[in-house]
Amino acid sequence: MNQLTLFSPAKLNLFLHITGRADNGYHHLQSVFTAIDFGDTLSFRTSTSQKLVNLIGADNLTDDINDNLIVKAVQALAKRYPAYTSSVQIILEKHIPTGAGLGGGSSNCATTLIAINELWGLRLCTDELMSIGASLGADVPFFIFAYFYKSSAIATGIGEILTAIDLPDCGYLVLLPDEHISTATLFNCDELRQDHPVYDHHTLLGANFFGENALFGNVFTPLVLARSAKVAHAFGYLSDLEHQFGTKARMSGTGSAVFLPIPYELNDTAINHLIDNAPCPALFVRGLY
Repeated sequence: MNQLTLFSPAKLNLFLHITGRADNGYHHLQSVFTAIDFGDTLSFRTSTSQKLVNLIGADNLTDDINDNLIVKAVQALAKRYPAYTSSVQIILEKHIPTGAGLGGGSSNCATTLIAINELWGLRLCTDELMSIGASLGADVPFFIFAYFYKSSAIATGIGEILTAIDLPDCGYLVLLPDEHISTATLFNCDELRQDHPVYDHHTLLGANFFGENALFGNVFTPLVLARSAKVAHAFGYLSDLEHQFGTKARMSGTGSAVFLPIPYELNDTAINHLIDNAPCPALFVRGLY
C-alpha cells in the first residue's frame, strides 16, 4: 500500500465535567465523546522526497508547520520505528474550524497515526496507537478508539481512559460562531469548577444525555458565555428551541461550537429552516457510529 485517503471526523462532548487535578497539573475529567459525520479528509501517499513529511493544506493553521499535530504524529512514529520510515506526502482538506471544541487537530493526529501505521506496515495494535496518541494530545486516543471500535465512548482520566457506550440515534444542530476559544485560558480560570463527582459506568450507560438532566452539563459553558457575545448569541438561539425538541443546548469541549440534540427525524425543509435562521454558520449532523 502506498496511498490512502481517510475521513477525519469531528466530535461532540455530550457532557464535560472536571473531577479533580493531579499533582502534575493535569485535570481529570469525565465526558462522553461521540464522533459525528462532519469532518476533514486526509490523503496520504509515500514519496521519494528527502523530507520526512510534506503537509499540504495546513499553512494557516499554525505559525510553524512542525507544530501541526499531523506532522508531530508522523515524527513520533518515525522516531519509534526508524527502520520502517519513508517519506510521506499528506493533503489536508480542512472543514473543522479551529478552536471550536470539535477536536479537529486531535482527529487529524489520530487519522495520521492510523494511516501511517498502514502505509509503513507497522502493524501496531489499537492500544499501541492510542498510547502514542495520548503522548500527543488528550483527545487523540478517542478518535483512534472510535475508528477501530466504531463506538462513542465514556472518557475519564485526562480523556485517555475510554469505555464504549451505545447511544440512541440522534441528530445535532451545530452552530459555529466565529470565535476562537483558548483552552489554556479556560483551564486557568479561578471560577472553573473542578470537583464534579465521578459517575459510575452503570449510571452513565443508563443516562439520558439529551434531556435536561441537571447531572450532566459542560463545566466550561458559563465561562465561555461570559467571555464571548458571539457564543452567547448562538447558545441563546438553541436555548429558545429546547422546548420544541425536549433537549438541552450544549457546548462542545472548551470551544465555541454549541449544539442542540434533535432526537427524532426532521425533513429537509425543517432542517434548512433551523439552519437559515441561525445567527451564525450552522449545520445538521448525526452520530457517525
